[in-house]
Amino acid sequence: LPPIASSLLFFAMATIPNGTRGAISSDITQKGYEKKRARLLAPFLPQITSNGEPSPASSDRSPASPEASGPSSSSGGRRNRSGGARDDRYRSDIHTEAVQAALAKHKEEKMALPMPTKRRSAFVQSPVDNCTPPDTSSASEDEGSLRRQATLSAALAQSLQSPDYWINRSVQSSSTSSSASSTLSHGENKTQTQPQPQPTSALADILASTRIENSVPPDVTSYTPERGSRVESRVDLPPNAMTRGMPRGQSRTSMLDTTADGVPVNSRVSTKIQQLLNTLKRPKRQALSEFFLDDSEEIVEVPQPDPNTPRPEGRQIIPVKGEPLGVVSNWPPALQAALARWGATQAKSPALTALDVTGKPLYTLTYGKLWSRSLKLAYTLLNKLGTKNEPVLRPGDRVALVYPNSDPAMFWVAFYGCLLAEVIPVPIEVPLSRQDAGSLQIGFLLGSCGVGLALTSEICLKGLPKTPQGEIMQFKGWPRMKWVVTDTKYLTKPSKDWQPHIPTANTDTAYIEYKASKEGTVMGVAVSKIALLTHCQALTQACNYCEGETLVNVLDCKKDMGLWHGVLTSVMNRIHTITVPYAVMKACPMSWVQRVHIHKARVALVKCRDLHWAMMAHRDQRDTNLSSIRMLIVADGANPWSVSSCDAFLNVFQSHGLKPEVICPCASSPEALTVAIRRPGARGAALPARAILSMGGLSHGVIRVNTEDKNSALTVQDVGHVMPGALMCIVKPDGPPQLCKTDEIGEIVLNSRAGGTMYYGLPGVTKNTFEVIPVNQAGAPLGEILFTRTGLLGFVGPGSLVFVVGKNEGLLTVSGRRHNADDLVATALAVEPVKTVYRGRIAVFSVTVFYDERIVIVAEQRPDASEEDSFHWVHHLLSIYSIHQVGLYCLALVPANTLPKTPLGGIHISETKQNFLEGNLHPCNILLCPHTCVTNLPKPRQKQPVRPPHPQNLAATLPTVRMIIDVSKAACILTTQPLMRILRSREAAASVNVKTWPTIIDTDDLPRRRPPQLYKPPTAEMLAYLDFSVSTTGMLTGVKMSHSAVSTLCRSIKLQCELYSSRQIAICLDPYCGLGFVQWCLSSVYSGHQSILIPPMELELSLPLWLSTLSQYKIRDTFCSYSVMELCTKGLGTQTDALKARGVNLSCVRSCVVIAEERPRLALTQSFSKLFKDLGLSPRAVSTAFGSRVNLAICLQGTAGPDPSTVYVDMKSLRHDRVRLVERGAPQSLSLMESGTILPGVRVIIVNPETRGPLGDSHLGEIWVQSPHSSSGYYTIYGEESLQADHFNTRLSFGEPHTLWARTGYLGFVKRTELLGSTGDRHDALFVVGQLDETLELRGLRYHPIDIETSVSRAHRSIAESAVFTWTNLLVVVAELAGSEQEALDLVPLVTNVVLEEHHLIVGVVVVVDPGVIPINSRGEKQRMHLRDSFLADQLDPIYVAYNM
Repeated sequence: LPPIASSLLFFAMATIPNGTRGAISSDITQKGYEKKRARLLAPFLPQITSNGEPSPASSDRSPASPEASGPSSSSGGRRNRSGGARDDRYRSDIHTEAVQAALAKHKEEKMALPMPTKRRSAFVQSPVDNCTPPDTSSASEDEGSLRRQATLSAALAQSLQSPDYWINRSVQSSSTSSSASSTLSHGENKTQTQPQPQPTSALADILASTRIENSVPPDVTSYTPERGSRVESRVDLPPNAMTRGMPRGQSRTSMLDTTADGVPVNSRVSTKIQQLLNTLKRPKRQALSEFFLDDSEEIVEVPQPDPNTPRPEGRQIIPVKGEPLGVVSNWPPALQAALARWGATQAKSPALTALDVTGKPLYTLTYGKLWSRSLKLAYTLLNKLGTKNEPVLRPGDRVALVYPNSDPAMFWVAFYGCLLAEVIPVPIEVPLSRQDAGSLQIGFLLGSCGVGLALTSEICLKGLPKTPQGEIMQFKGWPRMKWVVTDTKYLTKPSKDWQPHIPTANTDTAYIEYKASKEGTVMGVAVSKIALLTHCQALTQACNYCEGETLVNVLDCKKDMGLWHGVLTSVMNRIHTITVPYAVMKACPMSWVQRVHIHKARVALVKCRDLHWAMMAHRDQRDTNLSSIRMLIVADGANPWSVSSCDAFLNVFQSHGLKPEVICPCASSPEALTVAIRRPGARGAALPARAILSMGGLSHGVIRVNTEDKNSALTVQDVGHVMPGALMCIVKPDGPPQLCKTDEIGEIVLNSRAGGTMYYGLPGVTKNTFEVIPVNQAGAPLGEILFTRTGLLGFVGPGSLVFVVGKNEGLLTVSGRRHNADDLVATALAVEPVKTVYRGRIAVFSVTVFYDERIVIVAEQRPDASEEDSFHWVHHLLSIYSIHQVGLYCLALVPANTLPKTPLGGIHISETKQNFLEGNLHPCNILLCPHTCVTNLPKPRQKQPVRPPHPQNLAATLPTVRMIIDVSKAACILTTQPLMRILRSREAAASVNVKTWPTIIDTDDLPRRRPPQLYKPPTAEMLAYLDFSVSTTGMLTGVKMSHSAVSTLCRSIKLQCELYSSRQIAICLDPYCGLGFVQWCLSSVYSGHQSILIPPMELELSLPLWLSTLSQYKIRDTFCSYSVMELCTKGLGTQTDALKARGVNLSCVRSCVVIAEERPRLALTQSFSKLFKDLGLSPRAVSTAFGSRVNLAICLQGTAGPDPSTVYVDMKSLRHDRVRLVERGAPQSLSLMESGTILPGVRVIIVNPETRGPLGDSHLGEIWVQSPHSSSGYYTIYGEESLQADHFNTRLSFGEPHTLWARTGYLGFVKRTELLGSTGDRHDALFVVGQLDETLELRGLRYHPIDIETSVSRAHRSIAESAVFTWTNLLVVVAELAGSEQEALDLVPLVTNVVLEEHHLIVGVVVVVDPGVIPINSRGEKQRMHLRDSFLADQLDPIYVAYNM
């Protein structure tokens, strides 16, 4: 070993041979190991112990204790370093201890985290069958009821022990699995004599998060002094804030009593938000990355490299060569020849024994039967499927093999029959349904391989989904298939003169093995005949297979190790294979161990899952003997948890005769087949190597010893030496295949005759994988030898031992650092041992959000896990940061048995990821942590120096009526008889004092006498009427309209719209305020035209009323509101054919003007135009108007004016109050429509609202107007008009200092358009962007709620409506769920993602509510502040509230 690598690697090596001991000076004694572990755990032990007791003394960890002696006590007590006994110091659970130590740091902070709010009906109830353990297959799996039975007594004893006992036990005990050693869970296992803590403090202890030190980023919860007061006054009104038009001593009815820190009293929601704010005030991982900031565009700056990042320092690696492949004289020239030989000479020798579901032998297939049946099938395929001149199959054609795992004999016959017929078998899984997860990808495989024929068994064929006509269903994405049944009764015995052609192995393809990529794409790896034979020879040499041995195979016999050992190499060596299908393992986890015992098997082929299951169920079998095993091959021995599984299995079964040296992990890949395998050791020979590596170093791609001040340690075991006849290199996984250094992690590439040759039918992808030529640091190729990428990440240790630390498909690259999904799963299991979730049902993947990968963990929750257990488990997982130095973006728990499965029961990762991104995951618990993960946000910008009461909703509408009456000091109320009854009703009395109404006059019963004379105002400037309206920010504002302003306004409307006395106008909008009142009551009287009035409430009874009226009276001009337009669009959009059949024709409509005080809703107006185009509606007819409180009508589209223009502006620039026009379809673009033509007599100017200076065309500013029909001021009681005088009579700071303007409170800009007006000149178009009081000022940028809401509504198909607001600088998103409550939690990550991607904002709280909860006023505008007040007062009855951490 080179000196540089020796200083970087720390290997716990046992019994090193004399030849290599001198080269390694880093061995460690038992005492040294204990000392190192004590230093590692020292900072945490005082916090873990309770009642102030000291940490366990060193004497408690004496090797003489029974716990410490472990298995090695049988060796006479001697601890000889060269002995073969298994030493306690080679502990595999150091990772678990580190996780528990990290969890202990939670105790340091007593800060409770807000638990999500969930409506009881939204709890997802697992079906009854979910109470059984789900099908699992990934490396360490669920133990279900077996675990409960096996650990019942242990759990009872554990509950009676103190935490100190378990700490001592973990420090002393021998190697155990991660689940067995993770016995310490917070809040449990307390000694009965100890005082029980109060629930609240215990909960706070449990929920306290890991504190991340040495990093102090900007506090996202605090305001800067420059803008703090202004933002706060707009977003969170102080308790004594005055409502416009109300006395100072009176507060809004919706105003909440608040505490000193702004949290409403008695508000459960606000308490949780305060908890969330407290968690966000803690130091984050690192400061926000700096961004280059331009006025027009934000450009993400590449993060500067950290000078302290560890870098590889060793020399360039030298390719590692495997032992020479031996030449044996009697090896057959092809695998078919070996089968022919055994079929003839050893016909009665058993080849395969299959088990039934109970684990008992079902049948045994001899080599004679295997040969004769394969021969029949080969003859049938070549001669009986078609005619002699037109055969269906020719040599070289591809054939799919569709057989269940439970029928291995049929698969063996089909596979060897194809080899004898020289057609290429393509084994695939049995499709369960047309929509089976992965069915589409299998179809891609069959298509790329040109497969048109499938072989299957009669039983399997009957089980396939059928059409009503009885035909095999056409599976999604599959080519058209012909199905052939291969049962013996359907096969034809070959004629005596027919013999199969068995050529010497060559480079022709022998079979194709499917492989799923990280993205879910399934490709076929072609294995040539010579590679097939060479691989069998190499496995025979490496595993020292002997003729006549017995092998127990638990793996899938259709692919990977199960196929290579259990089907191919076994036939070459006349081995008796006992196949244990997956269904048998589920019913009887000990079945494979029993088979080993009964048949005295020499070799067993298993996964960690099988070791774990057998270990959990071993108590039922006390007479089991495993001494016959000479090789226990662990197929997934490269996984990080394999060390724990192997150690735990050995710990249990060593007393049953299992020898430590027989455990043989291996590494393999579909492309290179077997890469490395540990050879079975001799009794007393060297024990396997262990490497204790720093996860921090691994994330940077380098090998570093785990330093003493870190918790992040990964223990990996070697997978033996490289295969015989192979040459191996380690190259960089990204970019050119440059050779790595000796202390660098890279991808293993292999040159061997015993590997795959190509991805069949995919030459482009093949070149990048199977034709790799490594280059040195100068970029020069090493030679002409082609290597194959294995997809395995690892390094070469001492003695050329191969270590694998992960796979490319599980690689998660976050902020330039590499993390392995398997490592995160192992940590998740160590954090909380299988009490809340199922082992092996945890999926880890990454999603790209805002220019970086974000880690998502999804796990299946046990049906018996409580809501609080789930919440604790999710929050405990946050300690993953301290282990892996990476933040988790999303943690989700789903009900048992709901994650998509692979055919063998494992989690289908790519399908799970797809469901997550599409909102089809349906979690029952979810937590997002964007605040700690997203550290690349743009740099914060630094600023330069009345409707009548509704009988169905009295509680919400009546207080507004009362307030208007009180503020205006009304002397009487004019109303109708039905409303009189409502005002005096018992229901009204519950909301207001009905005894203090002023005089109520019934206008339906007025006296017939006329007054003696009509009132005429002495001056035109006298008050004509008061116009009251509640703004979207919750402000009740009343403005004064003079007689002069009314007549001037009506004159402007008459000129703009050409309203002559002969015209008919249809009006369908509320008549209570603003331009709607003017159109309804005043305009027709002034102009003399006829108005057809359609109350919008009538549309609730008859939706087509407005449109049919337009058609019936051939109306040319109509006015409506957005709420009316939306009602027609949603309710009548699918009924245009029925309306046309009823004779509705809208071709007469020349102008349809939407009256509003907001930004034009372009999407709604365009939808309306397109939907009713079939009824004759002109696409040019629909336009908008714009008014405000200070001027009720600023813009109104005229009949003779140009069409309203549309522009596209850059949203990023708008946040900086800049206007930058872009092309349609540009990224981050926003379409804006002109708000109608500016009325005659109205002047508009765009002004900076802070400096009050005029702005140029490229700036967004406040819209100021000058007009004779502007309102004359706000109406107040106590003569405080001067407070808001500048809204109506204000001056520019420069430019035209003497002109008086009115401030609209809306942001917008004016553009000179190319469209010509009636005068033939280009006209100025006013574009309204949003209301100034409603904008959200976050991170120094100005956001408009409607833009965020538009993005949110697009995030998921079930979001009916959304609204956003801020609370103490947290962004709150409220989404109405139109689908089932099961989808509620799907919305949380999608909403968070879309706001982060499109607006660069982190959502603090996501609230999912029922449809119709978001309040909307009569104009169709969202009342966001009312919504905020209701949320903080806990009055929304939400389906789910998620607090993003």
